[in-house]
Amino acid sequence: MKIAQIAPLTESVPPRLYGGTERIVSYLTEELIKQGHHVTLFASGDSRTAAELVPCCDVALRFNPNVQNHIPHHILMLERVRERANEFDVLHFHVDVLHFPIIRDFARQTVTTLHGRLDLADLADLYTAFSQIPLVSISLDQRRPMPSVNWVGMVHHGLPRDVLPFRAKGSGYLAFLGRISPEKGPQTAIEIAVRAGMPLKIAAKVDKVDKSFWEESVEPLVLGNSNVEFLGEINEAQKAEFLGNATALLFPIDWPEPFGLVTIEAMACGTPVIAFNRGAVPEVIDNGVSGSIVNGLDEAVDATRRIGALDRARVRQTFEQRFSVERMCGEYVEIYRSLMEGKRERLAHQAEA
Repeated sequence: MKIAQIAPLTESVPPRLYGGTERIVSYLTEELIKQGHHVTLFASGDSRTAAELVPCCDVALRFNPNVQNHIPHHILMLERVRERANEFDVLHFHVDVLHFPIIRDFARQTVTTLHGRLDLADLADLYTAFSQIPLVSISLDQRRPMPSVNWVGMVHHGLPRDVLPFRAKGSGYLAFLGRISPEKGPQTAIEIAVRAGMPLKIAAKVDKVDKSFWEESVEPLVLGNSNVEFLGEINEAQKAEFLGNATALLFPIDWPEPFGLVTIEAMACGTPVIAFNRGAVPEVIDNGVSGSIVNGLDEAVDATRRIGALDRARVRQTFEQRFSVERMCGEYVEIYRSLMEGKRERLAHQAEA
């Protein structure tokens, strides 16, 4: 198949540091190529891929100090995609909703994976107006707040088996990885670690929008606890060490998390996850096998004290069975083929008419 992957321009593919969507686009793109498909990637010019790269900006927008507004750059990219749409069997979008008006005429050869939260009141009318667009969710829970739309699949994320190596034993600290924001619960992670009497290492990005939250609610807790260490953003190589050496990953979310890529990254290392029972957590974590699903702070503290009883080899085994890139890619290929079959049927009906 000839497949176009359309990625956000905020980060490169794969990202230098933080960037879940772009990382998944990278894993999917490279696996599609391994399986014999021809892939064209629309992304930032500093992306690294075996696909045909269409650079739609010089570098990832987040790292260009001259960029003040990301939207014009994405609109220009989508116009380039529209101009080349007839070259592809399937166009796979990962840019939220910006492309919806542009693809109306060829929507049936597209699929859009929604990577974010869908429970915001502003979204309902939009998705109702574009209810014909083929959509994929990254969990079943992600779909709950949505009006009736054209779901064509649900695909959990997957990772290459060798990207994060297994570690048979942790080094006695708890890990928090991701983004400093209220919904991710970094201040709760600190409280869990303090009450459990374990050191905590935080590797996280602080966006401009969350700077005041960091300065007012999180940084004082870091500075006030000698067993809490803030590392900032880390790259892929550092992530392997950071997650692999952790006794457990803390995931104390306070929002309807649509997936939680960091949870399967930890599992790939054999590191169990202690997660609050929100969003897609029950779909991703096998309670008592790959981690502990808890309902609040007290349960989290108790689970932290008992987490050593979980078998890290089974955690890794669960990752391999459920969250490999081969499984993710295979499920997307099935969706692509169903779109192509629908196109063939429409052309056959038109010929008969």
